[in-house]
Amino acid sequence: MSGHGPLISLAVASVASIGGTRVSTIAIPWLVLTTTGSPVLTGLVGFAEMLPYVLTKALGGPLIDRLGARRVAIWSDGLSTLAVMLVPLLFWLGLLSIWVLLPAVALIGVLRAPSDAAKHALVPTIAALGKVPLERVTGVMGASDRLAGTLGAASAGALIALLGPAPALLANAAAFCLSALVVALGIPGHLAKAPRRDRSSSYRSEFTAGWSVLSRNPVLRSLVVMIAITNLFDQAYAMVLLPVWVRAAGLDVTWIGIFLATFSGASIFGAAIAAAVGHRLPRLPIYVVGFLLAGPLPMTAFAIDAPVPVILSILLVSGFGAGFLNPIIGAIMFEQIPAPMVGRVIALFGALAWGLMPFGGLFGGLLIDNWGIATALGVTALLYLLATLSPIAMPSFRRMRGQPVPAL
Repeated sequence: MSGHGPLISLAVASVASIGGTRVSTIAIPWLVLTTTGSPVLTGLVGFAEMLPYVLTKALGGPLIDRLGARRVAIWSDGLSTLAVMLVPLLFWLGLLSIWVLLPAVALIGVLRAPSDAAKHALVPTIAALGKVPLERVTGVMGASDRLAGTLGAASAGALIALLGPAPALLANAAAFCLSALVVALGIPGHLAKAPRRDRSSSYRSEFTAGWSVLSRNPVLRSLVVMIAITNLFDQAYAMVLLPVWVRAAGLDVTWIGIFLATFSGASIFGAAIAAAVGHRLPRLPIYVVGFLLAGPLPMTAFAIDAPVPVILSILLVSGFGAGFLNPIIGAIMFEQIPAPMVGRVIALFGALAWGLMPFGGLFGGLLIDNWGIATALGVTALLYLLATLSPIAMPSFRRMRGQPVPAL
């Protein structure tokens, strides 16, 4: 069988699940912000979803290696469909308060994490099947992720304006259902079997082995620390800072979708170029410049209240640069991780990279409450800039050139 069919299926499934999730990442904060008026409570809802997500992703790696990434992705997406449908159901029954919403979004986080990790763990199998460079496959997946963000953000504002934030989540539920079906029908089971392992090994020993690979690898270790820090600021921006800025500027919810879709749409072109020629590009300079464009630049534009047309132009440049990041990071990870441990190390890496995200919304909310939206954006942009420049000073980042580093 050609490798193109499974790759297309995995890309479509990612577009569906990530695009649907983008709807919820706009709808839920807007629901809380408009009903409570509190940036801190808005951040608390993000914390309630992201903390279970991170913990489940960290602990679920050995499960992916035991059961197989395909099976875990199908079951997680199927159960996520039911979990997301709870929110509009509770809304229609008149039972949806902030204290009911918190455990509901926590359940969504628990179920979404294994699916995201499992889809990522399928990448090296599909790359080997098609005999293509990892940068190309990760570039295709990066472009798919960015396309999902664009479609999800663009449709979220319209859905929220038309249906309201809680009913708009039905689109997320439908997207999870579609993702499960595409993986089940488009990726044959024999292509994604769980790797052979020592049946006598315990869950704890498998988890510890995955941790050992990650913690002893200088490239992976440096990557995960930096990405965790920048993800904290990205979460603060998407969950609280951007929605509050939009409200303060007198704009409606559709502008959140427009801003995010502009960024994501431009990033598709960056990811597409990375897929085509990424294996020939110098990784470290592209990595640093990509982060500089992705975070500090747009946050600064919002902090100084630049005119909306100027902000949109900056988001186009920022998104293009950001499109190169995931293909580079994905290729480095799969080069550094031994094949039998892909599931558990990918899950651990993802969990640690997202480890500070539960606090992002709270971070943004507290900054706004104490200093106002403009200062909150400026401080976040400055801290993001400092994190982005760290690879220039750290020798371990110079080892991301494509030669695998011994993991054990």
